[in-house]
Amino acid sequence: MPLRREKAYRFNWHTDCRFSLLVDGSRFYPAMLEAIRQAEKFILLELYLVESGHITRRFIDALIAARQRDVAVYLLLDDYGSQQLEPLDRERLLARGIQLTFYNPLNYRQFYRSLRRDHRKLLLVDNLIAFTGGAGLSDAFDPPYNPEHAWHEVMLQIEGPVVVDWMQQFCTTWQSVRGSSPELPDCLEQHFKPGQSGRVVISAGLHRQEIKRTFIKRMRNAEKRIWLTTPYFIPSRKVRRGLTQRARSGVDVRLLLPGPVSDHPWVSHAARGFYHRLLRHGVRIFEYQPRFVHAKIGLCDNWCTIGSSNLDRWNQRWNLDANQEVEDNEFSQNVRELFEADFSQCREITLAEWQIRSWRQRLREWWSGRLVILLEILGRRYHK
Repeated sequence: MPLRREKAYRFNWHTDCRFSLLVDGSRFYPAMLEAIRQAEKFILLELYLVESGHITRRFIDALIAARQRDVAVYLLLDDYGSQQLEPLDRERLLARGIQLTFYNPLNYRQFYRSLRRDHRKLLLVDNLIAFTGGAGLSDAFDPPYNPEHAWHEVMLQIEGPVVVDWMQQFCTTWQSVRGSSPELPDCLEQHFKPGQSGRVVISAGLHRQEIKRTFIKRMRNAEKRIWLTTPYFIPSRKVRRGLTQRARSGVDVRLLLPGPVSDHPWVSHAARGFYHRLLRHGVRIFEYQPRFVHAKIGLCDNWCTIGSSNLDRWNQRWNLDANQEVEDNEFSQNVRELFEADFSQCREITLAEWQIRSWRQRLREWWSGRLVILLEILGRRYHK
């Protein structure tokens, strides 16, 4: 009996959706907290980075208040990413009847297994509204508590039938951890007006690479522009080749990457090891100057992908990720305007100046690149 082939994409495209860009913590945190305050049935929250602090306490207070209204609350946190969530905050959540679980608890005796992380970011309320993007719960994203150095981040507010797909994906991951699905109350049937088109795409290690596959396909078919921002630019050979090929064919290919501020400077040094070849083939590279850019956005003509995926080789090998695809002229125009505003705060790297960079900078790139290769070798050994 032949083996059943897995669908290339788990979820289908939906029309009748609505998507809104929320730029920086001063916009997306209030919107997310308001959605929690309006919850009537259930709240699903799946996050990688959660650190005790001002913003996390505000969310815990809002979740506890929702639970007191008999709203079902399910929290799925990555065990490694939530190491800075203090025991007192964990106890507050559990004491109020909130369902809290941790993905892949660290076990240093099983080193390779511990490398698998849940990198997804999702808040979903009552099957009515969802949020995804690159933010966790940390004061690093929150301008009121980090006014000069708050990370530059983008979250996407989602409404429409695609929200149900996000719910299904959450339930699948929860069941894989707990062995049973969340017990969610029924929600009222919804009627959607014509709107924008969207699809949820996921990655789950090497056996499911929807995010990378669809980006490469869209990149190869782009006619006008390919603009990409990511905080950790360690792309696969296929992505690098696609960028240079499209740039040579006349497509406007631009990368918006971290500049002098990064939470992992060695990754930025490793990324700069790719600059020479990309610049030589016409790819334009912009380094964001004011603060750390943590957004993860890909734009190819009028198609956009936003979510948790950095499109780097580490993510693709080890992490659970999920992105929202959107194909819509008006929304893509909003994304272009966001990119253009960010480009205006960047320093563009030119081939001429890159060729005369200092030997110290070249040495940092070389050592960081060797570390990336070492991590790749260790990863391949595990997956054999």
